[in-house]
Amino acid sequence: MTKKRLKRQLIKKKLFTKNRLVILNEESFEEIFSLRLTLMNVFVVATVGTVLIITMTTFIIAFTPLREFIPGYASDKLKRDATELALKSDSLTNAVKKNEAYIASIKKVLTGDLEFAKYSKDSIYATKVETNDSEVTKPSEADLKLREEVAHEDKYNLFEKAQSKVSVVLFPPAKGSITEKFSSKNKHYAVDVALAKNTPIKAILNGTVIFADWTPSTGNVIIIRHNNGFISVYKHAASLTKDQGDVVRTGEVIALAGSTGQESTGVHLHFELWKDGYAIDPTQFIEFE
Repeated sequence: MTKKRLKRQLIKKKLFTKNRLVILNEESFEEIFSLRLTLMNVFVVATVGTVLIITMTTFIIAFTPLREFIPGYASDKLKRDATELALKSDSLTNAVKKNEAYIASIKKVLTGDLEFAKYSKDSIYATKVETNDSEVTKPSEADLKLREEVAHEDKYNLFEKAQSKVSVVLFPPAKGSITEKFSSKNKHYAVDVALAKNTPIKAILNGTVIFADWTPSTGNVIIIRHNNGFISVYKHAASLTKDQGDVVRTGEVIALAGSTGQESTGVHLHFELWKDGYAIDPTQFIEFE
């Protein structure tokens, strides 16, 4: 016990024995600075300093932008830019897909690989055939009486304004006799109109020219994109008066009739009408004769 006590007293003496740290001038031995220290004071100061350094470092890393200079930490700006680029790339992907689908439909127009859909005059949407039961749809006596009263009132109504059911009115590209009609059975998805040479061919609706050039099989071809998903195609023209990218108005001359291309059998207009990627019968909307 005495040895342990002596050892403790020796350690305590070393820890609390006051030492003096003196800084002297090397030439004159003049005392510049002096400080009384003990080992315990040095230990306490070193511990407190270490804790403060660790605390400050943690605060800087957690709450200040300086952490961006530490390897492994990404900046907030970099995260925002990455998120923005991801959204832009997703939008660009969708735009590219739509553009590819549009280009594919234009290729079908040029190559003649068409798909047919039925459209009615009163609607720009595909018709759906429905069978109705005559017994269910047969009007009752009260219904017939009400119809007679309404018809009688409408007959003498001077303020009634007639409204057209057709939402889109198309201008005829040219007037002439139809030599070959639209036929899905014969895969002739167009109307051939016989014309005199250099007869003006006009735009059926306001739109933008998306193709205007010469092709070996169909000669001079001009394609116009209109609103409501319509695309009109004019083939075998003698010459074109519009270029790609031009904006045309309804009834404006876009070409002159001719007989160009290997598939042409005479001076005529090969006219195609498309709606949302499907070929439709132009005579449902246009009177050529």
